[in-house]
Amino acid sequence: MQIDGNTEIIAHIGFPTHAFKAPLIYNPWFETVGINAIVVPMSCQVEPFPRFLRSLFHLGNLRGALITMPHKVSTVGLLDEVLPTAAIAGSCNAVRRLADGRLQGDMFDGEGFVRGIRRKGFEPKGRRALVVGAGGVGCAIAASLAAAGVLEMGLYDVNNAAAQGLANRLLQHYPDMRIQTGSNDPAEVDLLVNATPMGMKDGDPLPVDMDRVDATTFVGEVVMKTDMTAFLKAAQARGCRIQIGSDMLYEQIPAYLEYFGYPVPTPEELRAAAHNV
Repeated sequence: MQIDGNTEIIAHIGFPTHAFKAPLIYNPWFETVGINAIVVPMSCQVEPFPRFLRSLFHLGNLRGALITMPHKVSTVGLLDEVLPTAAIAGSCNAVRRLADGRLQGDMFDGEGFVRGIRRKGFEPKGRRALVVGAGGVGCAIAASLAAAGVLEMGLYDVNNAAAQGLANRLLQHYPDMRIQTGSNDPAEVDLLVNATPMGMKDGDPLPVDMDRVDATTFVGEVVMKTDMTAFLKAAQARGCRIQIGSDMLYEQIPAYLEYFGYPVPTPEELRAAAHNV
């Protein structure tokens, strides 16, 4: 990749940066299709981040910023405009400068999940979903499922206050949704989502009683440590269609690129170009 005076920058801001995967996906694809842009990891700790984010957007060749931990939540309060999905999620992972100079943010973790299940033939509109886990990724998925037209949603978290808070934010934007909290019973749902860290370690308990899962339920995972987690293996044994965790990553990158105004690749094109992800 040749960097010159016309190269556009997408900042990838977080701390620490050693585990960042985005440059290994975006940059090979930019090079493959001849886009003069580069994703640059930028290591920034919590204290200087508010000043750094604002100052960064004074750069004329900055196309936008990818935001990751530990800054996703604090970014929401630093922007001039926050789109509904980010407002519901309470976190933001993409920032762009609008034509009038204002900074706008959105959240794409959930959009990646929804694009993935739709690509696999599951349409969430009018369906019943259970999202287990009301942390950052669970909130983002719930917000995107609501935007996609899910009719009924169960929200469960070991911290019930987190699930209830998410329910309240969803109802502010989608008052016609039917939302329940406090139960992780997966019976009679069309879509089951594990948005918890369960599955990161061998021997982790399953997030729900898999004996209660019907074969017609579509089951999605967010854990990316391995493709086939114990949760997905159990779902597959029940006859369920599944989505692996890494699909959410590859599906959300086209949404990011669309947000930043670039051509939109397919996940397959991104996977083919990616380096050692």
